[in-house]
Amino acid sequence: MSKTILYFHGFASSSDSNKAKILSSYISKISPNTKLIIPDLDNNFKKAISQIELLIKNSNKSISFVGSSLGGYFATYFAGIHNAKAILINPAIPPLKGFDIYLGENKNYSTGERFHIKKEDIRFLRGLSTEEYLNQENTLILMESGDEVLQYKETSKFFKGCYIDIVFGGSHSYESMEKKLKKISNFLNIE
Repeated sequence: MSKTILYFHGFASSSDSNKAKILSSYISKISPNTKLIIPDLDNNFKKAISQIELLIKNSNKSISFVGSSLGGYFATYFAGIHNAKAILINPAIPPLKGFDIYLGENKNYSTGERFHIKKEDIRFLRGLSTEEYLNQENTLILMESGDEVLQYKETSKFFKGCYIDIVFGGSHSYESMEKKLKKISNFLNIE
């Protein structure tokens, strides 16, 4: 059966991320019938959500979500709506504690584009979340305890009941990606 996987990069990043490249290379080798879409999400959160909604609307195949950091936050939201499989890599979690440090001007690490975040942008993002995640049986969380941005213990608590894989050490970049490719393909039933 053919599948579509939407991969969402993290905050101020792009489709050119190392994790996206590793996943794309692996999936193209093991499953030519699987379509992996890695969009460059807009730095404006409302526009990014609209982009994702359009991608979902235009997909006529079985769909799964993969996201890293803020992309994991987006994947959480859409997997919950669609009761779909999701793999979340060092994901941001509600209520996005500490995200207020990005108020004002920011720079996309990959593209160099400058953009502004206002309080209403963060309120919009926080409005996408629920207090309790209800799509546990369809969700695999991949984390590294050495994540310098997000706290893996808080993430584990929020996603209780999900499949959780913690590698001790590492960083927010998720250095274990290549070692987890088989686990990812198995969880998403990619052949």
